[in-house]
Amino acid sequence: MEGGPGIFAAGVFLLFGTGLLGWTGACAARRAPVAEGVRPAVAVPLVLLAAGTCLALGVWCLLRR
Repeated sequence: MEGGPGIFAAGVFLLFGTGLLGWTGACAARRAPVAEGVRPAVAVPLVLLAAGTCLALGVWCLLRR
């Protein structure tokens, strides 16, 4: 990946993954629903998987440049 686009993509993935983790943590701390109409026992692991994937892709983009 070229330098500029790779850094931009990494930044987007890292910001989104971090934001998703923060949102999930805030909702779980308040015992608020993470996703409308979805049980927390299902939503929290799926959101954590998605956030972890975004963070891993961000790190991968940074390492590939």
